[in-house]
Amino acid sequence: MSHEGIATRSVMRSVAFLGASALAVSVLAGCSDPDPAGKPLAGQDIAPAARAEIADGGTLHWAVDAVPETLNTFQSDADAATTRIAQAALPSMFRFDAAGRPQRNPAYLESAKVVETEPKQVVLYKLNQQAVWSDGREIGAADFAAQWRALSGKDSAYWTARNAGYDRIEKIQRGDNDLEVRVTFGQPYADWRSLFSPLYPKEVMGTPDAFNDGARRKLKVSAGPFVVKQIDRKSGEVLLTRNPRWWGERAKLKEIVLRAVPRDERAAALAAGDLDLAEVDPAAAKRIALAAPPRPQSPSAGGSATPLMGPERRSLTPAQKRDKARFRGFEVRKSLEPAYTQLALNGGEGPLADERVRRGVARALDREELAKLVLSPLGLPAEPVGSHLALSGQAAYADNSGAIGGQDTAEAQALLADAGWVPGGPVEERKKGEKAAGSEADKPKKGSGSEKSEKDSKKDSKKDAEKESGKKGDKDSEKESGKKGDKDSEKESGKKADKDSAKDSEGGDDGTYIVGEDNKADGDEGEHLAQDGKQYGSKQLPQGGVPGAYAPQGTAAPAGAAVRPLAKDGKALTLRFVVPQGEGSQSLRTVADRIGIMLERVGIRTVISKVSDESYFKDHIASGQYDLALYSWPTSAYPATDARPIYAKPVPAADGSLNVEQNYTRVGTDQVDQLFDQAVATLDESESRSLIRKADSRIWAAAGSIPLYQRPQLTAARTNIANAGAFGFGTPLYEDMGFLKKGSGAPAPSPQR
Repeated sequence: MSHEGIATRSVMRSVAFLGASALAVSVLAGCSDPDPAGKPLAGQDIAPAARAEIADGGTLHWAVDAVPETLNTFQSDADAATTRIAQAALPSMFRFDAAGRPQRNPAYLESAKVVETEPKQVVLYKLNQQAVWSDGREIGAADFAAQWRALSGKDSAYWTARNAGYDRIEKIQRGDNDLEVRVTFGQPYADWRSLFSPLYPKEVMGTPDAFNDGARRKLKVSAGPFVVKQIDRKSGEVLLTRNPRWWGERAKLKEIVLRAVPRDERAAALAAGDLDLAEVDPAAAKRIALAAPPRPQSPSAGGSATPLMGPERRSLTPAQKRDKARFRGFEVRKSLEPAYTQLALNGGEGPLADERVRRGVARALDREELAKLVLSPLGLPAEPVGSHLALSGQAAYADNSGAIGGQDTAEAQALLADAGWVPGGPVEERKKGEKAAGSEADKPKKGSGSEKSEKDSKKDSKKDAEKESGKKGDKDSEKESGKKGDKDSEKESGKKADKDSAKDSEGGDDGTYIVGEDNKADGDEGEHLAQDGKQYGSKQLPQGGVPGAYAPQGTAAPAGAAVRPLAKDGKALTLRFVVPQGEGSQSLRTVADRIGIMLERVGIRTVISKVSDESYFKDHIASGQYDLALYSWPTSAYPATDARPIYAKPVPAADGSLNVEQNYTRVGTDQVDQLFDQAVATLDESESRSLIRKADSRIWAAAGSIPLYQRPQLTAARTNIANAGAFGFGTPLYEDMGFLKKGSGAPAPSPQR
C-alpha cells in the first residue's frame, strides 16, 4: 500500500480482505427504501472479450511492487504479489464478482451451504469431481482439515498471521464420499464463506515446518490454471506457466511474468516495452492516456471509462507529443479500489480525547470537496465514502455519515465551544519543553532541523521553491499542465510547483509548519495527481490492490476568511498532523494542507509534521504519536470478522500497556464491540447486515476516523490485452486473460522478449 495505507488482515496478522455476502442484500428491517448497498461507483475496466476472440499463447509481463518474501498468504509478510500468485495457482472456494460479493467458484465447488444450525452449525462442501492438485491427488477433506489445524490458533508452532473464523471450527470430516467435506462449527459463524480461500494442500499445512518455511519460496503442489515455475530474486521476476493438470478452461496465456518494478519507474518500463500491464500513478496515467484515443464508455465500467482530465490534445507541448509517440499501443483502464482513504483522529490523549472536539473536526470537513479534488481530475465518480465497513455495491454498505452530519462551520464551532474552546481566548507563552494542546505538538526536538522561526521557514521555503521551480518547472509543465507549449506557460508552471514538495527536497524532519501561516498552497487546481508509492503496515489487499491516499499536488487553497484561533486554559487548540516526507508523498501532504485550511476556518491550528517514511507508521501511527493522520483501509465483504480489530475498544493488556489491536485511533465503545459480536454469530444474513450498519453508525458518531474517498485504480495496458486491467472489486480470471487475435481491431501481441 502506499506508505500511509494499511490492509486489515495483514497487520491484523496479515491477510487480504475478502468479499461480501453471497446473497443479495435485503433492506433494513422496517424500511421500504431501495437496497442501501446500491451499485459500485465504478465497475471493472478490463476490456472484456470472449475467449474465442483471444489468441492462444503469449507472455504477459505484469508489474508488481516486489518479488514476494513468502508464497503463504497466511504469514505476516505476505503482500499483494503473494495474493496475485495465490489467485492464479491455488483453489479458492469463493471468488468475487464486480460488486465485491462472493460467488461460488465452480472450478472447485459444486455447492456449499449451511445444512444444519442446531445443535451446531454445519457447512457441507461438495467439491468438483475433476478438481485435483498438480501432483494428481484429489482435493479433499484432508486438505481442509490440515488448513483448519494450522490456522486454528491452538498450536503456537505455526507462525500464522490470523486465525479468524478457523478458531470457531470444532471439527472437519469426510462426508458421504470423498468429494464431500463437512465442517462443524463450535460457535455460529456468519462469515463462513471467507474460509478456505485460498486453500493450500496438506503438504503445506500439515506440519509447522512445512507451513513456516516450506511454502515461503516454492509451491511444489498447486491447483489453479497456472503453476509457479520459477522465482528469480536476482532479476526480480516470478514465472507462472500453464498448469498441465488444470481441468477447467485452458489458460489462453502460455506464461505470466510478474516483474518487480518500482512505481516511479513503470512509465519508462512501459515505454521501453518491458511491461504489458501495470498499475500506475495519476501523473503517469495522464502521460500514457495521450497515446490512446478516448474509448467509448463500457457498460460495465460504471463511469470509469470517462477520459482522464488532462491537456488539450490539439495543443500539446513537445514533451507531450513525445509521450504520445512513446506510449502508442497503450491505454489507461480505470476503476476504484476496494479501499478508502480516511482522516484518523487520535483519541488516546490531548484535545481529541474529547468526543466533542473530534466531532467538531469532523463537522469542519467538506468531504465532498476532498473527493472531487482527488477523483474528478481522473474522470472517476467523486462521491465521499459513507461507511467505515463497506463501499458502495458491497452487501453491507449504507451511507451512515448522517450519524455525525455534513460540513457545518457553525455546528463545528458550537461543539468546540461546548468543550471549552473559545475564539480569541488568551494564550500563554509556553515554557521551554512544555507541550502545546495537541499531543506531540510541542516544538520539534533539537537536531531535527525543525526549530526554524516562522520567518526563516518562509525564507527557506521561498528559496527551495525557486530552486525546485528552476529544476522541474519546464518538465512538469510539459508533462502535466496541458497548457500551450510557449515559454511563458512553461515558466508559469514552474513557479506554481508544489511548495510542500520543494520543502521536502532537502530531506530530514525539517518540514514542520503551521497551516495557514504560508497563506495558501500554491499551484493549479487538480493539475498534478500523484500516488504515494510506499507501503506501511500490512501488505496484502483484495485483488492485489495497494491502499493509500491520492491527491492533486499543488492544488490551490480554497478561499476563506481567517478566524480567530480557539484557546482553552491559556493554550491554543493546535493539532499535530503527521505526514511522510518522502518524494512519493507530495499528494498526501497536499491533502493534509487542504484539511488544515478547512480546520483553520473554525479556529483550529494544524502543525504539519513531516517524518521519515520508515518511521511514519511504526513510530507515529501505530504508537499513537500524532493527532491527525491520513492512511487507508481496504473494505471487506466480511466486516464482522475483518473490521472488528480496527474498531474494537482498546483494553489494558496484562503488562499494563493498552492493547489497541488495529485501532490506531484509540477510539472505541462497548456497544460497537457488542454489535460486531452479534453480527458474526448471526446466520440470518439480513439481520447480520443490519447489525453491521448499526455498528457503522456508532463508529461515525464516535468520530475516531472520517472516511473521505474511495481510492482510484489506474492501470496501463496494451490495447490488445483482454480481460485484464482495473479489476475494481472483482477477482481476476487468469484463464481468460490474453492478447486479442490479429484482425480483431487491436495491435498484434507484443513479441516474446
